[in-house]
Amino acid sequence: MGRAFEFRKERKMKRWAAMSKTFARLNKDIILAIKEGGGISDPDLNARLRAVIQNCRAANMPNDNVDRAIKKATDKDAADLKQVTFEGYGPHGIAVFVETATDNNNRTVANVRSHFNKCNGSLGTTGSVEFMFSHVCHFKIGAEGRDPEELELELIDFGAEEIGVDESSIMIYGPFESYGGLQKKLEEEGIEIVESGFDRIPSTTKALDPEATLEVEKLIEKLEEDDDVQNVFHTMSSSSEDE
Repeated sequence: MGRAFEFRKERKMKRWAAMSKTFARLNKDIILAIKEGGGISDPDLNARLRAVIQNCRAANMPNDNVDRAIKKATDKDAADLKQVTFEGYGPHGIAVFVETATDNNNRTVANVRSHFNKCNGSLGTTGSVEFMFSHVCHFKIGAEGRDPEELELELIDFGAEEIGVDESSIMIYGPFESYGGLQKKLEEEGIEIVESGFDRIPSTTKALDPEATLEVEKLIEKLEEDDDVQNVFHTMSSSSEDE
């Protein structure tokens, strides 16, 4: 009984920690969307903010949290967040690309370098691994009542390059720079965007044995736990890719 309780407690704590990290990342996304949108905090007038709020809903982020983040972003005394990226290599030659949002670049540089060093990796220079990743955008919409092939034909002129389908949703992928055009087209067609965002897809991946995989995963975990880190991308293949 005691062990079962402790297990449930630990699992709940991990779930809350993951949710807290997701909400913190979305908070920063809201602030950056308003900043990049010229300070416009009305989602009807700020397309990027509108998209971030959709992501907040998909993550079950409470409306009060969203409102607080918007208010914080428009506060004249708010911290000046900047998007900064880092590149390097983890153990066993795995390329790692890190996206951060920070109000103190010196702190972030020191922390990211420390994570690499402590996990037998090395922080590189700008451009050292970025060329190994394709910067893409994605949109998730409901699949019910939609023909994926017809949808692809409608969106191809707006930058859509690939469409994936499962039982309940359709994923639309395109180049990073096509985000605005695809978002506008989907909204004009009255298609609800469940979630959207950006990814960096590795051009090649590298498979590792279980022990080496754990070493790389330790670095990824350390980076993802950092408060300034928004996303971590890497060239290590997943177990599903190896099957």
